[in-house]
Amino acid sequence: MDLKEKLVSSFMAFEEKIDTSSELHDLRTNAIKNFENKGFPSKKEEAWKYTSLNAILKNDFSVFPKKDNAVEFAEVKKYFLHEVDTYKVVFIDGKFSSFLSATTHEGIDVCLMSSALTKPKYKLVIDEYFNKIASKDETLTSLNTAFAQEGAYINIPKNKIADKPIEIIYFSTGVEDALMVQPRNLVIVGENAHVQIIERHQSLNSNPVLTNSVTEIFAQKRAIVDYYKIQNDNLTANLIDNTYISQKQESRASVHTFSFGGNLTRNNLNFYHFGEHIDSTLKGITIIGEKQHVDHYTLVQHSTPNCESHQNYKTIIGDSATGVFNGKIYVEKEAQKTNAFQQNNNILVSEKATINAKPQLEIFADDVKCSHGCTIGQLDESAMFYMQQRGIPKKEARALLMFAFCNEAIESIKIPELKHRITKIIASKLEVKLGFDL
Repeated sequence: MDLKEKLVSSFMAFEEKIDTSSELHDLRTNAIKNFENKGFPSKKEEAWKYTSLNAILKNDFSVFPKKDNAVEFAEVKKYFLHEVDTYKVVFIDGKFSSFLSATTHEGIDVCLMSSALTKPKYKLVIDEYFNKIASKDETLTSLNTAFAQEGAYINIPKNKIADKPIEIIYFSTGVEDALMVQPRNLVIVGENAHVQIIERHQSLNSNPVLTNSVTEIFAQKRAIVDYYKIQNDNLTANLIDNTYISQKQESRASVHTFSFGGNLTRNNLNFYHFGEHIDSTLKGITIIGEKQHVDHYTLVQHSTPNCESHQNYKTIIGDSATGVFNGKIYVEKEAQKTNAFQQNNNILVSEKATINAKPQLEIFADDVKCSHGCTIGQLDESAMFYMQQRGIPKKEARALLMFAFCNEAIESIKIPELKHRITKIIASKLEVKLGFDL
């Protein structure tokens, strides 16, 4: 039985053991039918032209872990942003860990998706927001919707500011020889509200893991959302991350994606505008080697006038690794006065490294300011020579140039402790001590 057959056959058993309303039952049933009809995406689809899942799907993934595995804080402390106090929603092999978490209902809701889906007091919110912006056609999003049960539920009410950052962390312990998990996150940020969120998926051993994650984010009028994704997993971990963001009038949403680890990582990031004077920011740093594969697929859909979007992705690829950037800006006829910018810069530090870049503009309005660009090259030899002439060793000179290449995305991180953490990870990836702090 292949993984598709296992998932479809497991669906009925999954629904029998959870408490679900008739509305959710219908929604899940339609979603699993869509997945059954379409199956996993293949390279025959334009959106997946450069990324194949075939090698991953050969693993015999368990859909539900058969036993629990406890984790001590000392074992995982380094994966938390422990330099600053945060709210924490932590999951171990797909199950909530109350021991490692620090949730709240005081003024804001930072809690569990399973509670929001089953408790009557959340019903109005779930009816209004759950699965409303996520794609109904995208097959892996449909698969997640069919099995959506656990994840983070975050609701920041009108005029509230989350008093500290929120961490969402998913640990995989190797409780199964190979495990597939499907977390579902829902983030609602009310009018004039503000939140900072850090998301991480981390394997604690070398057993294969496939994570198919979906996050829906709703930014209401004048809301501010800062979302950070840290992807620095083991080389046996695979992540498919689907994020959908709905923005209302004058809201500001930014997503920073830091891709350093993992075997295969696919980031589907979609922004949708529903009001004027919206600002969307998408920034990413990718540093990979060996045979790693990272694919960034982005969409910003400008549907309303006087809005801005800024995309800036930096990629450094070594060894036999492969990078993909497939970014699209879509400007509808009504979206006059749009200001949209997209930039993708890539450095190949190995002759076997590969980058596939496809920046796209699709514009139906005539009064816009839109641009896109892509560069692929190597380190500047004259700059290297200049630095070595001034006594900087070659290894450190290369690292400084690559760090400077990434610095624009680092500078825009708004949590100082996270900025310091990302800097240390980059230094580790570049195998040097940079000798300064940010």
